[in-house]
Amino acid sequence: MKPGRVVVILNKGSGRKDGQDRKTKITERFGFHGISVEFIEFEPGNDLEEIASSAAAASSDATIIASGGDGTICGVAAGLLGFDNQMGIIPAGTFNYFARSLNLPELVEDAVDVIAAGEIRQTNIAVINDKVFLNNTSIGAYPAILQTREGIYERWGRSRIAAYWSVVKALATLRAPLKLTVRVDGTSTKHRTPLIFAISNAFQLKEMGLSGEDCIADGGMVLLVAPDTNRWGLLKHAATLLLGVAKQKTDYEMHCGTEIDIEMSRRTRPVARDGELAKMKGPFKLRMRQKALNLIVPSDLEGGVR
Repeated sequence: MKPGRVVVILNKGSGRKDGQDRKTKITERFGFHGISVEFIEFEPGNDLEEIASSAAAASSDATIIASGGDGTICGVAAGLLGFDNQMGIIPAGTFNYFARSLNLPELVEDAVDVIAAGEIRQTNIAVINDKVFLNNTSIGAYPAILQTREGIYERWGRSRIAAYWSVVKALATLRAPLKLTVRVDGTSTKHRTPLIFAISNAFQLKEMGLSGEDCIADGGMVLLVAPDTNRWGLLKHAATLLLGVAKQKTDYEMHCGTEIDIEMSRRTRPVARDGELAKMKGPFKLRMRQKALNLIVPSDLEGGVR
């Protein structure tokens, strides 16, 4: 159903000059469809979840749009849990895993056209300690990579090459591995690993060259546990993911479940969720919430949403 009114949550600093250009394009294209648009601009450090939930609470019939990358989309989706508002996406990130998993176009005008068509599907949402992630969450080496990446971005700008270089630089200085107990749907195993990585997006699994799409199609998530190795061995395993040639049981141990608990001796850890970094207190509880989001997708999207 065609939206009557949309609220676009937009990163104020995204691309700076390009951000203003994107705002103009969004306004003009929604106007072409006869849809009124309101903007809520945010800056880094703002609480996106609160911004989105406030927008939904203020107008139950408004379609809430996330304009940004995976982190922005994740924050808006988190704020819409528990609300009936439709959610649309205008991609504007580096990797755009979630938008690409929905076959959403990258051009602003085309993305607005999809929203204007109003094809709604309900999608499952993953959470770690009640915090949403749409693509992945991780503990260990990857959060360290994100910390390194921000410094590289500040110096060289955002790009996929810069993102890949941050992997090499972070893993070269990685410290001791994690000692943890993992319980998947009630079954416990112990691990010593530098990296634990949960994925709820089948598209990203495919991009990484891994199986497990059937697990996500059945309403679960995939948990990858890297083998305990030295930092150069871990660099090899990270490279297999980046190149899409990772092998189950050789490069990673794979689990599938809807309820995953992770316990370790050091309770507070940096946790990455869809490219955003924050400290969280364990034990870490990962859950799937079924049909939790009313998402606008292309009308010709084949198969399930994820």
